[in-house]
Amino acid sequence: MAKRTTKKKPVLKKLPSEKSAPPLQTYDPQIPLTSVIGQHHAMDILNRSMQSQRVHHAWIFHGPTGVGKFTSAIAWASTILDPTSTPDLSGNIVPDPESSTQQLIRSQTHPDLHVIRKEMARYHHDSKVRSAKLASIPKAIVEEHLINPAALAASMKSTSLVSKVFIVDESELLNSQTQNAILKTLEEPPPGTVIILVTSNEDRLLPTIRSRCQRVAFAPLDDDAMRAWIASTSLEPTPEEHQWLLSTSNGSPGRYKEAHEAGIYQWSTDLEPLFMQCDQGRYPLTLGPRMNQLVDDWAKDWVKQGEKIGENRSKLVANQLGTQHMLSLIAGRYRKQLTVASKAHRALHAIDMVGRAQHELNTNVQLRFVMDHLAAGLSEEIHSLV
Repeated sequence: MAKRTTKKKPVLKKLPSEKSAPPLQTYDPQIPLTSVIGQHHAMDILNRSMQSQRVHHAWIFHGPTGVGKFTSAIAWASTILDPTSTPDLSGNIVPDPESSTQQLIRSQTHPDLHVIRKEMARYHHDSKVRSAKLASIPKAIVEEHLINPAALAASMKSTSLVSKVFIVDESELLNSQTQNAILKTLEEPPPGTVIILVTSNEDRLLPTIRSRCQRVAFAPLDDDAMRAWIASTSLEPTPEEHQWLLSTSNGSPGRYKEAHEAGIYQWSTDLEPLFMQCDQGRYPLTLGPRMNQLVDDWAKDWVKQGEKIGENRSKLVANQLGTQHMLSLIAGRYRKQLTVASKAHRALHAIDMVGRAQHELNTNVQLRFVMDHLAAGLSEEIHSLV
């Protein structure tokens, strides 16, 4: 009699995206539209649109990095998706803060608010999409989270101004092929659908995209608005750091907060004696290695911090972010010198050197060589210009 064998059940291996994938829709805690600071012109446009009861279907929120574009997009979406939204005593359209819609949005579980960000690629089912560099928003992500769901009926039925909202953060990262792919959806979405493209570089959007959208400009905050914003946060910089952050953030709360959390003020105080040698045309041999070390240490720490909160952060992305912090620090230092006649030529030269460093990074030159080259460039004698 033949011996019976039993087949073992196949072991199902989890995709990398299944290990500890965070929610796909991630955004900062929601604030009411009326609490957006320093963007009166933009808020006026959005309020007038709601008051007309005819919200346009395609929008571009454009302006400098970190001035409230994405925050405003979430706040506006939460207002136009909520059937409780009505005029307050000032005429502003506001929702009931305790409504079921607001609770869903605060918990990031509203089925008809779709936030599209490049980081979604890290949790896509296709390994090619997961492993790609986050230099753009992959077409696959846009198809899965915008084009396809836009064609479907809304999950929730309500009497709100609109039924579905799609927000594409950093939409300048959509390449021309992907922008062309969303063109039809952007031009003729189903009734009740609103698409918001958030960008700090509107020129990278195709003319065919821009021409189909209502544009809302966001500006840097003035000093009073910056102070009001800082007072509303839990940030506690030292007085010296606060003054430095205020002078280098250029009216951008996002930049102020990011620089504070990244410890860029400490970088500045660490590197300033070496930069001063560059100003005198002397080449400090330790400048390049020190800049490289600061970026590398920050990148490693950023990855570790991600592990603590369950995020699988890429060291490559960490290096890119840290490098941008460094280049922004240097460019900001010399930009402040442009108004001083005796320093303007060297400042322009230094800013050119930062641009050259960025170009080298874009062509995959190793960071340590880029930093050495940058240090040498900052310390070059400029006899013909002074």
